[in-house]
Amino acid sequence: MIKHTLLLISIFIVFISTPLLAEEKNYEKDTVIDDAAEFFGDGAKGLGEVIEKIFKEHGRPNAIIKGEEASGAIGIGARYGSGVLSMKNSSKTTVHWTGPSIGFDAGANASKVYVLIYHLPNSAALFQRFPAIDGSLYFVGGISANYHQSDNIILAPLRLGAGLRAGVNVGYMKYTRKKTWNPF
Repeated sequence: MIKHTLLLISIFIVFISTPLLAEEKNYEKDTVIDDAAEFFGDGAKGLGEVIEKIFKEHGRPNAIIKGEEASGAIGIGARYGSGVLSMKNSSKTTVHWTGPSIGFDAGANASKVYVLIYHLPNSAALFQRFPAIDGSLYFVGGISANYHQSDNIILAPLRLGAGLRAGVNVGYMKYTRKKTWNPF
């Protein structure tokens, strides 16, 4: 009888604590809004609304990248960036990304990038290609958000940048551990 009681108590504890442990691995909305506002600085008007929308669509992210990138295109383009991946309750990892694009797109811009990441099981799972569709309109400055997805992993990059660029393109973003100038 004591064995059965202990077994039931153990199952109950595991059942009750599992959702709590899963939630501890995700970032709170207010924490993300405050962190992104601090990262982007004063130019981030409307940032809270964009983050609210992403949270409504996807919930709480379990990883974040903070970084910078530069991109340019005249029909065919390329994007280069680097930053730091942070998973809650885990160590930080330096990441780099590149990506080619093709479309009706012309101009150049430099941006600070804050990426909300969903369903990332571990940092190694980030290092792959993510298909991307992007639309940009920068005339001196602007903020943009879009989604990249590969399997179950969803990336929501928020970009606050400056430059002169307009267009729509398709391509992919390739995340790597080491910097490379090859966008493919």
